[in-house]
Amino acid sequence: MSLSPKVDVGTQTASVVTAAAPVGRGLQALVPSDPYMAGYPRYEPPPPVSQPPMMTPMYEPRVMPAEEVACRQQLKRLGAVYRDLDPINDGGSCRIDWPVQLIQLSGGINMKPAATVTCNMALAFASWTKDELAPNARMRYFSGVNTIHQGSSYSCRNIRGTRTASEHSKGNAIDVMRIELNSGRDIDVRKPGFFAFRQKSLLANVRKGGCQYFNTVLGPGYDRDHADHFHFDVKERRNGYVACR
Repeated sequence: MSLSPKVDVGTQTASVVTAAAPVGRGLQALVPSDPYMAGYPRYEPPPPVSQPPMMTPMYEPRVMPAEEVACRQQLKRLGAVYRDLDPINDGGSCRIDWPVQLIQLSGGINMKPAATVTCNMALAFASWTKDELAPNARMRYFSGVNTIHQGSSYSCRNIRGTRTASEHSKGNAIDVMRIELNSGRDIDVRKPGFFAFRQKSLLANVRKGGCQYFNTVLGPGYDRDHADHFHFDVKERRNGYVACR
């Protein structure tokens, strides 16, 4: 019995030498003379580190126009308290690009609820309150104004019975329902009774004075839609026309 290992005929390995495979070639197969032919990993320099790609902003930051900045500075000088809101766009004419929420007016007069309007409307209303409403209330009732209760500021709607966009849909209008004094007295803007002389005088004066600050002043006596409130807005018209009724 032969103890020699069995290999396939013609096979060359490191430990089997045949006539067709000289010793030198058998060793060459085991230990190559060229070290680069060995099975060891070759050194390769690491790939260059690539810089992360520059991130392109998805949108450019909004820059407030100079007239909007100036308007807000005037509001602050009047002592009004407000906060900037995100743009409003409810489709069609229902939009305000740079809305503010008017919270409080000069002298600590509150707006309830806070009014969402354009800055120009807020400025006109704050000026009217400081120069017309507050002094008239002190003169006739010996009391300051505590709160202005408004029924509508921004609202996406048309003028009733028409297809014309209301100024409320542009943030250009505020409806005043009643005025609360520091004394606790409530002044309803609806047409006062015959003997309500002080109330009639106050409402007549602030209504007339409003025509110097707003482009539209409508109230009780104009039509039934305005029977229970004053409507003030800053609608732009040709030739500077003011509707004061």
